[in-house]
Amino acid sequence: MEEVIQIENVKKSFDSFEAIQNLTFSIQKGEIFGIIGPNGAGKTTTVEIVEGLQECSSGKVTVLGYDPWKDAKKLKENIGVMFQHTNLQPKIKVGEAVELFASFYPRQIDTTKALENLKLEPFRHTYFKNLSGGWKQKLLLTLATLHSPSIVFLDEPSTGLDPKSRRELWKMILSLRDAGTTIVLTTHYMEEAEQLCDRIALMNHGSIVGLDTPQKLIQSLNKDKSILIACKQLDIALIQQIAGVSRVESKNNLLQIFTNNLEWTTFELFKFISTKGWIVDDFRFSTGSLDDLFVKLPQLKGEVML
Repeated sequence: MEEVIQIENVKKSFDSFEAIQNLTFSIQKGEIFGIIGPNGAGKTTTVEIVEGLQECSSGKVTVLGYDPWKDAKKLKENIGVMFQHTNLQPKIKVGEAVELFASFYPRQIDTTKALENLKLEPFRHTYFKNLSGGWKQKLLLTLATLHSPSIVFLDEPSTGLDPKSRRELWKMILSLRDAGTTIVLTTHYMEEAEQLCDRIALMNHGSIVGLDTPQKLIQSLNKDKSILIACKQLDIALIQQIAGVSRVESKNNLLQIFTNNLEWTTFELFKFISTKGWIVDDFRFSTGSLDDLFVKLPQLKGEVML
């Protein structure tokens, strides 16, 4: 597939502090590429270098064939950015905001069509301050994509939204991807990353410690396999007697049993429960999630899975 963003051996230092360390990766056309990591991992610095807002200390960055720092004007005509903390004038109307942002670009933009496409037409005469949080984010995404950019950068797009509004915004993001737009997403919502991203870069201490699809990252970096079970008579002491069990935790009225042999532990567990005649109220397998990986990130410095 065509690579629209290429990052090669990029470093970024602030005096003696090295925020980015030898980053090398590429982003393919038409994918949603997530960048996740704890605060201070280097996510924002990386994205700002790619957007042309910061210059790297060394290395090479190419975006749509442009050097983001040297060719900033040309690049900005072909990308859209939705920042985490963006606000408009409280009394600017939705239609006025769309008209204003459309005037920033050299080509003609059909603002009526833009409003209709994202179902903003009924709010054309509504003040920005009177929009709900969900509609404000939809408007800001509309403004970032008015000029049909090849790449859109989304920084924590659903922060502060209720679950319904978040899922509506996800649909808009997926529709952009399906139309061929490349999307670079930073988020602290692991469910969001898991639902939207085709590939994810896990960052920690200025380096990438994992890069793959969400499913493969979970499989490769999360070695813990476990069983979740609800059975009133079971307790931790009884379970720890079963061969292969490494530890047991209580989790939301369930016992989570970690094991190095999922099949054998399951067999022995149900054999034990059967002999006692106990009732199992809930049972499922768990192979981990992005949430689990996020918690583990501080331990993954230098452990790279590509």
